[in-house]
Amino acid sequence: MSVLPTSGRLQWTDVPLPLRSRLEDALGAPVTDAVTPGGGFGHQLAAALRLADGRRVFVKAAPDGDPLTAANIHEAAVLAALPSGASAPELLGIHRAADWTAVVIAHLDGPHPDLSSASNDAEQTWALLDKLTSSPAPASYAAAVSTVPSTAAALHGWDELLSAPPDDLVPAACDRLPQLAELEAAWPALAHGDRVVHGDLRADNMVRDHHRGVTFVDWAHATTGPACIDAASLAPQLVLAGHSPADIARLLQDHPATASGPETTTAFLAALTGHWHRNARKPAPPGAPGLRAYQHRAAAAGLAVLGYRLN
Repeated sequence: MSVLPTSGRLQWTDVPLPLRSRLEDALGAPVTDAVTPGGGFGHQLAAALRLADGRRVFVKAAPDGDPLTAANIHEAAVLAALPSGASAPELLGIHRAADWTAVVIAHLDGPHPDLSSASNDAEQTWALLDKLTSSPAPASYAAAVSTVPSTAAALHGWDELLSAPPDDLVPAACDRLPQLAELEAAWPALAHGDRVVHGDLRADNMVRDHHRGVTFVDWAHATTGPACIDAASLAPQLVLAGHSPADIARLLQDHPATASGPETTTAFLAALTGHWHRNARKPAPPGAPGLRAYQHRAAAAGLAVLGYRLN
C-alpha cells in the first residue's frame, strides 16, 4: 500500500511493523526515538533513529511503488561505490519487508554547515569539491551510476519562458531571454564528463560532523559529468547564505572545478536557473510544501551570479 503524506515527511510510525522489526533485528537493538531533521523536500521517511543501546543510525524508507524508493536504492549503490576518503557517510545496509525498502546509513553528528561569510564551512566545502573533482570517478562509481540517467543533462526552462514570458519575470531575465535560452540549449552537449557529481548540493544536503567536518549527504541524484556541476550549483546557495553575487562570480572564475571549463559552467548555470524559474511557477508537489518558495529564491540568486558572468 502506498503511503504519501500531503505535507512533510513519512514518520517512523508510518513504516509497516514487519520492516520496523526487521530493522531492529538487523541493528541489534530496539528503536527508542526517531527524529526527522529539518530541510529537504522528499516525502519518504528520512530520520535519525536512536537505539536502546545509545547508538544512532540514519534511515530512509518508502513503499516499493514509491519513486523515492528507487532514488534511495540508487543512493545506497553510490555510497557503496564512492572512492575511499570521499566526503560521504558509510552505507550500513538495505532491508526489505512488507513491500517497503529501507536504506540504513551511518549517522553523522552535527548541524548543517553555516555557508555564510562568518564561517569557514564554505571554504571547507570548496576544498572538498576540489578534491572530489580533481580526478576521474573510479570505475566502481561510474558503474553504480551508469544505469540511472543524469537529471542534470535535462535541466531547462528558459526555452519555455521565451515562448511565453510570464508577467512576473524580472527585468534581468526578460532583457536576456534569447541569450539565456541559447546558453541553455548548449548545455546538453556539454553535460557529459567523468567526474563524481553529487547533483543536489545545498546546505541541508551536508552535515558538519563533529569528527569529520563538512560531509555531503543525500546522494540520490549522484551521477558523472563535468567537474563544474556541483561547484556551480553551490554558487546560488552561497548567495542565499549572504555572500555577494559579485564575490561568488569571482570565486567561480578561480576554483579549479569551474575555471577549467568556463563555457560549460556558464551553460550549466543558465540551464539550472532556467529550471528553477520555470518550476517555481508550478503547483507545489505533494509532500514538499516549501519547494516552490525555495526555487523562487534560488532562481533569483542563480540569475544574479549568472549576470556577472555575462557582463
